[in-house]
Amino acid sequence: MERASVHGVDVAYDDSGGDGPPVVLAHGFLMDRSMFAPQAEVLVPGYRVITWDSRGHGDTDYDGRLFSYWDLAADCIGLMDHLGIDRAVVGGMSQGGFVSLRVALLDPARVRGLILLDTQAGVEDPEVVPLYQAMLDEWVTTGPSDEIADAVGGLILGDPALRAAWVPRWRARPHESLAMPGRALIARDDITDRLGEIEAPALVVHGTADVSITMDKAVDLAAGLPRGGDVVAVEDGTHAANLTHPGPVNEAVLDFLAGLPA
Repeated sequence: MERASVHGVDVAYDDSGGDGPPVVLAHGFLMDRSMFAPQAEVLVPGYRVITWDSRGHGDTDYDGRLFSYWDLAADCIGLMDHLGIDRAVVGGMSQGGFVSLRVALLDPARVRGLILLDTQAGVEDPEVVPLYQAMLDEWVTTGPSDEIADAVGGLILGDPALRAAWVPRWRARPHESLAMPGRALIARDDITDRLGEIEAPALVVHGTADVSITMDKAVDLAAGLPRGGDVVAVEDGTHAANLTHPGPVNEAVLDFLAGLPA
């Protein structure tokens, strides 16, 4: 693990190094940079893989200030500056996709391509917002109960073995640290009408069993991106399809990267 001071935040990141084209990956809500281990395993050493922990997650030191996904996008660009990376393939899962799309809007010249895993351009469905807010409020106040941990584990991971691995990590973190990340998630803006501004080639990969972001939203995302192509559907993949079904996800990512212009 390494650290970089970016916009007053001490960002934790891993950098595989090497001379390969850089790929910068951002994790999902409640996850951390380690969730991309199955992807780094096949991408390195052909590619330089950088994974990082966003504010309120993982090993990044964060002071609890209010932030938005636009701020996280600026953090990503700041990390690239710190590492001397002029241009990279930028991507992520769920929240990491929200961030990556905003990176492409903030500084399009820095984005060689986009890898968008189980994500969308829109906001949460209105009917689920009260449920998510109630779960978040309880988590921040008292920590994740067995009921909430099981529900959230089902929404993100699905697989029982993965839940058993990640839930203790969630419980080990200060429960109040999720307040501002949760607010950023629920209050994010809709950028659907700005997708046409993104000219970078994009890969959209989505698990067919994703119950957090349904497949139709992935289809809308790909259709809205001028170079989005067709959605790569991962059969039975959950919201964290890159963890539950790394084989087809990795294959799609490798094919996409290999097809990018030099």
